[in-house]
Amino acid sequence: MGASERRRFRPGFWPTAVTLAALSVLIGLGTWQLQRLEWKSALIAEMQARGVAAPIALPADPSDPSLEYTPVRLIGQFLHEKELHVPARTHNGKVGLHIVTPLRLDDGRTVFVNRGWVPPAKQDPATRAAGQVEGLVTLDGAIRRGGWGGMETFRPANQPDDNLWLWMDLPAMAAHAGLKGAETRVYVAAGPAANPGGYPIGAPTRLDVSNNHLQYAIIWYALAAALLVIYLLHQRRPPKDMSHESL
Repeated sequence: MGASERRRFRPGFWPTAVTLAALSVLIGLGTWQLQRLEWKSALIAEMQARGVAAPIALPADPSDPSLEYTPVRLIGQFLHEKELHVPARTHNGKVGLHIVTPLRLDDGRTVFVNRGWVPPAKQDPATRAAGQVEGLVTLDGAIRRGGWGGMETFRPANQPDDNLWLWMDLPAMAAHAGLKGAETRVYVAAGPAANPGGYPIGAPTRLDVSNNHLQYAIIWYALAAALLVIYLLHQRRPPKDMSHESL
């Protein structure tokens, strides 16, 4: 019988201590991700239920995070001369831009409304005059939070001199438009109701909440399993008296 076949599992103190500590961390991280998965799934279900509810008037304080995606009905007048443009947005595979226009509500507040998509040829408001509705309007939409939601490292720079906003920096947009006291914590994404002339093109609000916690949990548990296998293989050693047995 060869020496490799007589190897026995004889764990050392420090490899065992380090491995147990690392396993506890990896398994703990995996379990934490499963808990996050349960929390995020419940949150998404709540948002989905909220998104199909009947529209309400814009709350006095719409900044509560629990109000995001809540359908609202707005009554007011568009300030078309202060519209802003959000480039690099797609519709049915075509690249264009979103039109964001302040709406002065009948209660005196001003809120930004993302009215929807237009092709590059329709960026100039004069090319879509029919959609520049005057007077009092009623529209349905959903509350969305402004700001940059990604990693700071990848946050693009807005171009206010060209009236191009790659992300919804609502305070800067209000300052650019000369709107004092405008709502800058949230905006409203208009729904799919057609505009005169066909533009801008609104759309149902899609739930944009990532939920990758299951994948993360699998990764942590897989790392724990790999570490355990490596430890078990590494700690299989030959018997101390192997030299005598081989004589």
